[in-house]
Amino acid sequence: MRISPKITDELNEKVFNPAGKTSVVGLDGFVDKIVTPVDKRHGLEDNFDAIETIGDLGSRISAAAGKSANIEFYPRFDKLGGNGPIMANALLSLGLGVRYVGALGRPVIDPVFKEFAEKTKAVSLADPGITTAAEFKDGKLMFGNMRSLGEIDYQRILEVCGEGAFVDMLAKADVVSIVNWTMIPKMTSILVEIVDRIMPNLPPRDTRNFFFDLTDPAKRSSEDIREVLQVLTRFQAHAEVTLGLNFNEALQASDTLGLSKGDRSEESLKAMATDIRRKLEIACVVVHPVESAACATKDGAWWSEGPYTENPKITTGAGDHFNAGFSSARLCGFSPLSSLALATCTSGHYVRTAQSPSANQVVELLKRSGEKS
Repeated sequence: MRISPKITDELNEKVFNPAGKTSVVGLDGFVDKIVTPVDKRHGLEDNFDAIETIGDLGSRISAAAGKSANIEFYPRFDKLGGNGPIMANALLSLGLGVRYVGALGRPVIDPVFKEFAEKTKAVSLADPGITTAAEFKDGKLMFGNMRSLGEIDYQRILEVCGEGAFVDMLAKADVVSIVNWTMIPKMTSILVEIVDRIMPNLPPRDTRNFFFDLTDPAKRSSEDIREVLQVLTRFQAHAEVTLGLNFNEALQASDTLGLSKGDRSEESLKAMATDIRRKLEIACVVVHPVESAACATKDGAWWSEGPYTENPKITTGAGDHFNAGFSSARLCGFSPLSSLALATCTSGHYVRTAQSPSANQVVELLKRSGEKS
């Protein structure tokens, strides 16, 4: 990972410590069941060869057409899941104060969220969805059951939170992160209600930040994607809006907006981020493939390598950790370039260890990666 001298200078001048900053995060919640697809068994428990790539699994599934197949998913562990809870957990680990609003269990919090709910003084709106996440060397496949998330709407939020308390949460937060639009059927209408009813009436403050992540919108129609992007544009009148996109999401957004689609090269990523930001007229767009990241603001576009590893311990949640790192770095006053580097290292630490890092651990990985380049 090449570290720009500008990043090194900034790390010497500023402190990556978002303690004292606050966030509100929502609105999803999943129980993640992490599994490994089995190729050949040699005994009990974990004595087996794994299906190593998505292509290999695809070939096995295709070969079963007109016949049948039995594919075993070996359970590794269950964990807290959903883009919102994973991002919120990462923000907590970095040092922010977090309030969570989402689907953690109703009327009783699911045991997998118990500690998280206590730390975030969570407000639970519905039962969580269930995701079975199969991880491979070249990516991951997530099989979801999201029926309970259809219960979440604006009225449910006001009913459970209380209107005054919800408005107060948004008013006091340094950053509000609303993620996983794809999996929450009524999210667009929720956002419309927030931008129409709440945002114009919030008390003024020096900086108010909103972070959005659509989360793999491929299964939603172009009309749905276009509509929600137009709603995000409306938030910019009341806050600094950042839209986070992984590479596939950036391609989908570009296609929906009638913009040119690019590749994973530095200049192409910067161009896509720039074009999407200009089209939406928002403060910032971030595009983050696995191995690097780019962002664009009104002042220009930037790109940073990431500390890529060929042998991640976990990949589910890597993008959510990137989002947490980027948001935290911006709150700490870091430039877009340094924020990208800190974000990739927040994600990089997580995929290496399966643990959310502290702010100090992020900086240590960034410095260590720079020394190796």
